[in-house]
Amino acid sequence: MTTNTTDKTNNFVIRFANTNGTGSASANHMFAKAIMRMGIPVSAKNIFPSNIQGSPTWYEVRISEQGYLSRRGGGADIMVAMNAQSFEQDLQDVRPDGYLLYDSTRPHELTSLPDSITTLGIPIAEICLKEYQDPRLRQLFKNVIYVGALAALLDIEFDVLKTLVSDQFKGKEKLITPNIFALELGYQYAHTHFNCPLETRVERRDLIGDQILVDGNTGCALGAVYAGATVVGWYPITPSTSVIEKFSNYCERLSIDPATGKKNYAIVQAEDELAAIGIALGAGWNGARSFTATSGPGVSLMSEFLGLSYFAEIPVVLMNIQRAGPSTGMPTRTQQSDILACAYASHGDTKHVLLFPKCPTDCFELTTIAFDLADRLQTAVILMSDLDLGMNDHLCQPFQWDDERQYDLGKVLNEEQLEALSHYGRYQDVDDDGICPRTLAGTHPNKGAFFTRGTSRNRNAVYSERSEDYVDNMQRLEKKFKTAASLVPEAQINQQSQVADVSLIYFGTSAQVIDEVIDKFQQQDLMVDTMRIRAFPFGPEVAEFIRKRKSCYVIEQNRDAQMRTLLINELDASPHSLVSVLNFDGLSLTADAVIDNINNARKIAPIRQRGRR
Repeated sequence: MTTNTTDKTNNFVIRFANTNGTGSASANHMFAKAIMRMGIPVSAKNIFPSNIQGSPTWYEVRISEQGYLSRRGGGADIMVAMNAQSFEQDLQDVRPDGYLLYDSTRPHELTSLPDSITTLGIPIAEICLKEYQDPRLRQLFKNVIYVGALAALLDIEFDVLKTLVSDQFKGKEKLITPNIFALELGYQYAHTHFNCPLETRVERRDLIGDQILVDGNTGCALGAVYAGATVVGWYPITPSTSVIEKFSNYCERLSIDPATGKKNYAIVQAEDELAAIGIALGAGWNGARSFTATSGPGVSLMSEFLGLSYFAEIPVVLMNIQRAGPSTGMPTRTQQSDILACAYASHGDTKHVLLFPKCPTDCFELTTIAFDLADRLQTAVILMSDLDLGMNDHLCQPFQWDDERQYDLGKVLNEEQLEALSHYGRYQDVDDDGICPRTLAGTHPNKGAFFTRGTSRNRNAVYSERSEDYVDNMQRLEKKFKTAASLVPEAQINQQSQVADVSLIYFGTSAQVIDEVIDKFQQQDLMVDTMRIRAFPFGPEVAEFIRKRKSCYVIEQNRDAQMRTLLINELDASPHSLVSVLNFDGLSLTADAVIDNINNARKIAPIRQRGRR
């Protein structure tokens, strides 16, 4: 095969425009996996409506030999327009010199399409009408046929697709042959009627290594299993629901007592989010590793019990898969807009530990860390994922677990330790780190009992409204939060130069754009330093990074610059030193949007300096 050296080889975006509920998701996912199995980096974004069926949905796949895995933006190089409802809009989203693949069974008005765009009409519905009697099969195999056509047009190895079909329907062998037949229908039609392959195409590479393609909610679910979670309080809400569904599926295989066959876990679906976290808190109080998963509206409802977790010091893990708010907002769009709501959830002076995963591997690893931190600190720990990370597939490193790893259960006194004490006070800070030894119900026949309450008490857990007792308790909790800063994952700092032109602060899924942003700035002869925040409370390295620089650009996906606000509030950083780079349209971030924002801010900066003089 002759190597095509144009920039359209392994470097383009294809967008599938479908109708929600037509079975297109599995076909589109098969396309993305085929590119990956040819050794080419790929990322996929599913843009779907919040209703169940009938509205437009888009599945956008970026193929990038450079390994850029964020959304590119700027329209599609190839549009697979299969939805009449969105057809006119989809035409507008094809880039110049791009391709439009559509079902030509019925005529479409294409006069408004620029001459530079190549049309690829395939009578898909007509082919299905001829080949299949069942209307449902006609609908399902329409999707498989266009994947087969793309295999010919883009030079995807057909054997790769056949293997994927065999893998997908393993155990359902009767479905393998008809799916491969549908692929062949599309493949043969494209080869017969078009000049294949197109200039925009793929070519096998070896750039994937041992990476896997998986979604973040799977990482959270498996992380919970490996962390020893046994109790879930749950109320379903998009985009967190699949965390619990997958946790349940994995527990059915991995959390069964081999001797008795009994389940070593409990999943309780509650009547609302408040009850869900209450269930998890009750289990955590009694020594189980417990959690719940939700999104922004659920966090709002859970805030009262999050305050109880903080004040009564009960471990629990909350997985917040963020979406666009406020209120119902856009339930199937992504944002990082719950930062302040989670950091200070509940009324009164309350602070919570937050962890910010950037990829599914992080979801797995930080989930396991979250359970250790919750037990060690005896408090709620919140994993701050989002819809883009949770529900989309991402290329990432395989999940790893050390079987020798021991859970960190923190300061839990056993019967022997209680027996050795002359007196046990639940809120006695014996180590001066803000963390008091706890004990579990039934550990000792007559020692260690205390009353867990959400009201003020003294060091012995005895109800007290004395100002001195309240202040003593609140100051100790503040000390514990400072201890947490030494236990959470440190920020990751990449310093290219002693005097960088641009300094970036980012967290979570904003990490997807960073490599591309750095490369494009370097093309402008600009040096870039970066800091990825992985946790709150902030460690000393975060304050030091900001202190050493005149200005830092804080990249975040919300309107109100919530991470910037948190940095200013907690570190007493100068507001003038932190410049916001914001995106809140519900779509995942693009490198060009970040660069445009920063370039605009850099043009303004010299004017401000002259004004101060």
